[in-house]
Amino acid sequence: MKNKVRVRFAPSPTGPLHIGGVRTALYNYLFARKHGGDFVLRIEDTDQSRFVPGAEQYITEALDWLGIPPDESPKKPGKFGPYRQSERQDVYKEHIDRLTDNGWAYYAFDSEQELTELRQAHEKDGETFIYNWQNRTHLNNSLTLSADEVAGLINKGTPYVIRFKWPLDTVVQFDDLIRGRIQINANTLDDKVLFKSDGMPTYHLANIVDDHQMEITHVIRGEEWLPSLALHCQLYKAFGWEAPVFAHLPLILKPVGKGKLSKRDGEKLGFPIFPLQWKESPGYREAGYFPEAVINFLALLGWNPGTEQELFSLEELMGAFDLNRVQKSGARFDPDKNVWFNHQYLQLKPLGELVSLFRKVLSERGIPEKDYSDGHLASVVSLIRERASFIHEFWDLGSYFFKAPEGFDEKAVRKQWKSETPKRISDLADVIEAAESFTAQAAERIVKTWITDNNLGFGQVMPPLRLSIVGAMKGPQLFEIMELIGQEETVSRMRFAVTNIKAKS
Repeated sequence: MKNKVRVRFAPSPTGPLHIGGVRTALYNYLFARKHGGDFVLRIEDTDQSRFVPGAEQYITEALDWLGIPPDESPKKPGKFGPYRQSERQDVYKEHIDRLTDNGWAYYAFDSEQELTELRQAHEKDGETFIYNWQNRTHLNNSLTLSADEVAGLINKGTPYVIRFKWPLDTVVQFDDLIRGRIQINANTLDDKVLFKSDGMPTYHLANIVDDHQMEITHVIRGEEWLPSLALHCQLYKAFGWEAPVFAHLPLILKPVGKGKLSKRDGEKLGFPIFPLQWKESPGYREAGYFPEAVINFLALLGWNPGTEQELFSLEELMGAFDLNRVQKSGARFDPDKNVWFNHQYLQLKPLGELVSLFRKVLSERGIPEKDYSDGHLASVVSLIRERASFIHEFWDLGSYFFKAPEGFDEKAVRKQWKSETPKRISDLADVIEAAESFTAQAAERIVKTWITDNNLGFGQVMPPLRLSIVGAMKGPQLFEIMELIGQEETVSRMRFAVTNIKAKS
């Protein structure tokens, strides 16, 4: 590549960042890193009516949390700023004047009511009104008005827009890295609005001018912008500029049914579609996902490395990512696969990091740090981590290591707690209480010996013993649990079960 690669992620601050936008940002980031280029965050806030306070800060925080921060942004300006379109109005005015001066654009003074009446009239005839070569020469615009009339209307403050003037009988041809060669007959296109009388450009003009001035070499964006590509390519031609390379990414589809993934899908099926919490909608961070798991999952949602490898560090993704391996068709979102990735990353975490994270969970649950040591906590985490996909699940999987059960699973009681069980558990508690050593191995030896000496089956003792210690038929190896809670606590729980389960059964 001749020029240094420069890509941009250009969201509008109209609300939270959708997971589809996150994937677009990620692919831009990976492409930039792969080629030693720059990743730019530009805020496209030309439509002030849709501006939402806090949205820009949300976008920046989300990219930081995901570990894909921009090289240049409003918060980290470089030599190509400003990075908010609302701060670049003078730039756009200069460029729209160039287009009107050279005949590529024209003033249009048609009111919204007039345009609505035209649309309705066409609909009655079974047609669609398009503001283009078919009718622009007899509408209220600078193509039909004199220069003095145009100046007079502007001076009076008459509302106007400036439209792009498509040349007649033009076929626009362009290449897309993912879609290939595309051809569009310009006669079928409308003369898009480029500029409004409030001094603000539309997306189309601002996008092209900013990409050119910021020396963007590759535009990697969602396929929803494909219908605008012909106009954007023609605008580059109108300005006499070289166009960047385009790549339009596939949609992220609903888990079930047809269409694009939406907030409603997440609410209905119980998974986040935003990276961070937004009002009442939880984000991936708040749901307990690791950012690296979200990145890995999203990277493979529409792209494949050409191998069987599924787990990639961010550095590995930077080296492997290739736009030529991005698929054209939509990629279906799989919430279960999303959880699977988080499970894999939890298993890969260093034990010390998991201990630190679990300590926060225990604090939130009101368990004081004096009740456990780091070594104790590490042992607990080692026993339960394989069953967990999220840190917050550690409590449900291992709460009995820190609190004795106050109740017992009713289904397990009905199945495991027989009339002879209380005496057996009570007698076994006496034996355990008298033991001089109480490691997991010693506890196992004591219990199994007692079962054999009393001519009992393991199924008659082990399930009710687990029920006594844990409160339910769950958990890792029982003797490991008994060692960690200690001899005294083990005996106490057994005696509590004998008293309380008997009273309920």
